[in-house]
Amino acid sequence: MTEHSSKAPLTRRYVLQSAAALLAHSALKPDVAQAAAKNTAVLYGQDTLPAGIRSRKVANNNGATLHILEAGYESPGRRCVVLLHGFPELAYTWRHQLLPLARAGFHAIAPDLRGYGQSAEQPVSLEDELIPYSLLNRLSDVLGLVRALGYEKVAAVVGHDWGAPTAQWCARVRPDVFQSVVSVSNPFLRAPTLPLNTADARNIPQQLDEIDKELAALPRPRKHYYSVHASPGANEDMWRAPQGVHDLLRALYHFKSADWQGNKPFPLKSWTASELARMPEYYIMDLNKGIAETLAAAMPAPAQIAACKWMTEKDLRVYSSEFSRTGFQGGLNYYRVGDDRRFSGELKLFAGRTIDVPACYIGGGSEWGVYQNPGAFEAMHTVCTRLLGAHLVKGAGHSVAEEQPEQVNALLLDFLRRV
Repeated sequence: MTEHSSKAPLTRRYVLQSAAALLAHSALKPDVAQAAAKNTAVLYGQDTLPAGIRSRKVANNNGATLHILEAGYESPGRRCVVLLHGFPELAYTWRHQLLPLARAGFHAIAPDLRGYGQSAEQPVSLEDELIPYSLLNRLSDVLGLVRALGYEKVAAVVGHDWGAPTAQWCARVRPDVFQSVVSVSNPFLRAPTLPLNTADARNIPQQLDEIDKELAALPRPRKHYYSVHASPGANEDMWRAPQGVHDLLRALYHFKSADWQGNKPFPLKSWTASELARMPEYYIMDLNKGIAETLAAAMPAPAQIAACKWMTEKDLRVYSSEFSRTGFQGGLNYYRVGDDRRFSGELKLFAGRTIDVPACYIGGGSEWGVYQNPGAFEAMHTVCTRLLGAHLVKGAGHSVAEEQPEQVNALLLDFLRRV
């Protein structure tokens, strides 16, 4: 696997080399064959999760009881690896990583995060308190969970999609606990900035994000998915979709995967409407369409569904059953917090702070999330002072850990061996 020096900028040629040298090893194989007998030790996925993975509900001493999937729990004294899922996902997202990490000697822990799955006993309402979903409180959720499980230190925190910024901030804020970090799909991002030397400046302009106005003014009017997900009607649009939750999720996972032939990402030049509009509709949506309507147009054909081995109908049923029960508001609150200026000020306390523990980035070679924040991928070495690797995995889109689990497992275990 290719190493990267934090002193040199990342290049596309460099990261594309990383998928070429993966080693075949029994510990890497995703041991999730369709089990002949049900795994009664888990609360969902009983027909798909193999023996050796179990469920547990743990009070995290931060106001939440989190459901976890775990492996490697039999032997005390193991180092801990925490796996954080994104939206709309569950701990189940890491089903291919749990046993390989356990076989490598780790206690692997994947929680359903606050507002998701079995950690949500009832649907989250739009009227529910938003503060528990703030970024720093989500960090406290993770810290409280690992301490409740008896760990003062975590060998690695790994996050995908919305789990990625949570993992990044765990490492930034508590490097004494989270000793290394892996960001999957989302590049490492800088902490918010506080301007320097402005005491004598006059009329300092307020920087407001006008991107939605610019997108709406395009010849083909568009809107940014983030604003849509943060809007009051997003949960009802997804939860009560005419096609049903199951088909909505099928289309979403397919649309963002390497299976959809339109995913041929490239770096964007700038944060402008014309550049952002080059991304597919799941990121930059048509102005007059909601989430459900957008995804209905992306539904794969029956033959494509039957051929999809990384997301079988049984796998998808785990997701759709949980989200049909809980709705999507818990996960959508992560967008609402990010879009609410009331929650941005506390993060400015960490302005200029880098991530100084060993770090690794893994993305899909067919993943637009690598480039959705123009320049972020190339600038990761300025965010992380010890960036040991940046890898784009061929044959994978957004759901990289599910689409290409053996390659992801090889990268994770190689990184953990090195740190």
